Amino acid sequence: MTPVQDSIEKALQAEFSPQVLTVVNESHMHSVPPNSETHFKITLVSEAFVGKRQVQRHQAVYGALREQMAGPVHALALHTYAPEEWQGAQVPDSPNCLGGGGK
Repeated sequence: MTPVQDSIEKALQAEFSPQVLTVVNESHMHSVPPNSETHFKITLVSEAFVGKRQVQRHQAVYGALREQMAGPVHALALHTYAPEEWQGAQVPDSPNCLGGGGK
């Protein structure tokens, strides 16, 4: 069961009608209990992002996920693209967690 991931996907589908949407739970890469749903990597391609700067896109995603961000979600890695930008784009790998001590 992945209730948090499912709610993220549902909210993003409803808000952006994406051409591409991937939501990856990366919580296991962080210092959290097993089976947590706290850290996610999101790739989102939508017409809604045409003409928008990255900061505007990220603000829109955070707005759509305000409920999740107020509760269980601690961090998002956002990769947002307009459809023409997506052609040939490579989503970067997420770095390993440095832990709470920054080491």
